[in-house]
Amino acid sequence: MVNIKGKWALITGASRGLGRLAAKYIAEQGCNVIVHSRKKEHCAKLAEEIRVMGVKAYLLEAELSDPEQVEAMLKEIDELGVNVEIVLNNAGIQKGWHEDYCQTSVSDYTESFQVNTIAPAMICYHFLPKMIKQGFGRIVNTSSGIHLDPNQAGYSASKAALDKISVDMGYKLNGTDVMITLTDPGWCRTDMGGQNAYFSPETAIPGITLGVFMDDRKSGRRVYAPDFTGMALEEAVEKAERELKSPYSGS
Repeated sequence: MVNIKGKWALITGASRGLGRLAAKYIAEQGCNVIVHSRKKEHCAKLAEEIRVMGVKAYLLEAELSDPEQVEAMLKEIDELGVNVEIVLNNAGIQKGWHEDYCQTSVSDYTESFQVNTIAPAMICYHFLPKMIKQGFGRIVNTSSGIHLDPNQAGYSASKAALDKISVDMGYKLNGTDVMITLTDPGWCRTDMGGQNAYFSPETAIPGITLGVFMDDRKSGRRVYAPDFTGMALEEAVEKAERELKSPYSGS
């Protein structure tokens, strides 16, 4: 299992819900964190809670629907002079559910793809070259289990595209110590998931972070977080490495 004490991690969408939980959990393992939200003040309390743990926290703001703001955010990270070895692309948006799915708008697709697919891809492409050069890195991209539901096609299609990008990049990295993992938190009662969702946000811990800690050099796998609810980290990592199948034959 990877020891992340003293490393630096970037977590997008950290102001609330799953991103907030993931940031705190990562910090509890001794990792310094860069927490992103639309406005820095949204993560101010989180940063205070993290610093009490004895690790460093840095706040970033960016609207992920704007590629120029994403680029500016990445430049700001570079100027910090820290080595980001861990990325959790947690931020996402879910456009409205349409009872008549034939009324799905163009903006459902364009807005969903910009935040859920393009922004995390930009972040991956920014950090991967350095991870590859130094021989270590962990990227965890948040996916979705939505299936056969055209009523929210913009969202589900954007997550399917992120899955495709992640698995394809993972194929190039498989067998190295730079790993890309997909995580599906399940349908959680967050602001995005709504109050009718099956799971409380806490059920996603430690599952949504397991890609950070797995150490068997297998990329492209998908972690369904509810399968690991309440487990100790070491136990969850062992189970994930033992049971989760690689999408690549022979690996």
